[in-house]
Amino acid sequence: IAAIGVFIGSHLLYGLTNLPVIIALIRSPGQVKSLSHLFQWIFYIFGGGVFYGGLLGGLSAGTIYLRRKKLPLGPFSDIAAPVIALFHCFGRIGCFLGGCCYGVEVDWGIVYTNSLIPEANGVPRLPVQLIEAGFNLLLFCLLAALLTRGRLRHRLLLLYLTLYPTGRFVLEFFRGDAIRGFFMGLSTSQWISCLLLLISLSLWTTYGVRSRRSASVK
Repeated sequence: IAAIGVFIGSHLLYGLTNLPVIIALIRSPGQVKSLSHLFQWIFYIFGGGVFYGGLLGGLSAGTIYLRRKKLPLGPFSDIAAPVIALFHCFGRIGCFLGGCCYGVEVDWGIVYTNSLIPEANGVPRLPVQLIEAGFNLLLFCLLAALLTRGRLRHRLLLLYLTLYPTGRFVLEFFRGDAIRGFFMGLSTSQWISCLLLLISLSLWTTYGVRSRRSASVK
């Protein structure tokens, strides 16, 4: 169920990063010459995926399923946290091998010659995909260790949603691909990182207040 949410959410958010293209097509519908041409445009606009869209879509679908089945969110969210980090680690390795989500130009780095994205080819680029893969691997190790030790029960996903957005916000400055959407100098993923970090910090604060109240009652 969560995988369905991941698939839908990742492609929808990718489409959002292509919002200027969608607006241009709406203003000039004559660019669509035929039904097959329309499908080509749809694939171009929604054919890629954005991690945050998949994350939010997967979490939403999983939460709805658990609620309908009247299953507890806490234990499932604890298991999901390290799994998401490990999944993303391998995903970024795939990005590196495929030549997408590439880094900025540097004097040293990886030179792509056969990437499906023409802009990635021919210049040395920072392997930001591998840096993020390593970051996610560290997150997995931390979350898995906490899970096996029974620490921070029912709050591991919250911890992930605090640490990952922080790292992702910084790493976005080292991305070289332009198809990520920009508003006020920040990418779509940076704005989502800020929102998730704000929500997670507010939840940590709420949890701390409740814990102190419970301790005082006891």
